[in-house]
Amino acid sequence: MVFLQSLKVMGLGMLGIFTVTIVLVLIMKLLTRLFPSDEKETAEGE
Repeated sequence: MVFLQSLKVMGLGMLGIFTVTIVLVLIMKLLTRLFPSDEKETAEGE
């Protein structure tokens, strides 16, 4: 019985990690669309 309860807790933890990862990816995509990098600036910096 305790094993099944621990699986539920582990499942909720993994769901939380997955949710946070998806949110971070979406924020990164939004930021790259709002502030695109200029190709000239990156070529000069190298």
